[in-house]
Amino acid sequence: MRILVVEDNRAIARSLVRMLEARKFAADVASDGPSGLDQLLRGTYDLAVVDVMLPGIDGFELARRARGDGVQTPILMLTARDGVEDRIAGLECGADDYVAKPFHEAELIARVHAILRRGARPVVEAVVVGKLRLDGGARTIAYDGQLLELGATEFRLLELLARNAGRTFTRSELLERIWEYDFDGSSNIVDVYVSQLRRKLKRYGGDRIIETVWGVGYRLRA
Repeated sequence: MRILVVEDNRAIARSLVRMLEARKFAADVASDGPSGLDQLLRGTYDLAVVDVMLPGIDGFELARRARGDGVQTPILMLTARDGVEDRIAGLECGADDYVAKPFHEAELIARVHAILRRGARPVVEAVVVGKLRLDGGARTIAYDGQLLELGATEFRLLELLARNAGRTFTRSELLERIWEYDFDGSSNIVDVYVSQLRRKLKRYGGDRIIETVWGVGYRLRA
């Protein structure tokens, strides 16, 4: 499998390549935003590991442009800032996950493996729930005929809720089913992703289809 590393700090880039190659991944490196975007658009990668702070264009803009050009390669963002606002900014641009700097090698590799496992899942049939239509073959979700611009993790989360409309998922279940690795119990990443999905659905009047079950979790209204 090929992974693109977009990191302007040479020491960190070398460290990332070493970690990945030790696990038998092939790793390419870009040292700034424009060259990273160019390689992502031209190459075939299973994953991109992208630093937020890059010369030329930052990691958020890189992800935004890549998604705008139809690139579905999962993006793992490296950031020195791990606040809710930064997570939301990344989600709006199409990032799939975050690792905060400084990171532990074991955590980063675990997240890489989790993302790659998710990407290997088979595509299944279409689902229609009210005005929401999920096309499994095309990997698209539309609401009231309008296509939603979703990152890979957003797609998987909304897909899981749509295929199980009416069922309530706890936050722990969603973490296990979508992210596949353990988060600290205080993590609000599920809430952040749900909030982002609601924001995108709201553009077409669908923000209320994801319901909060207080003290439990979330469900898609059947």
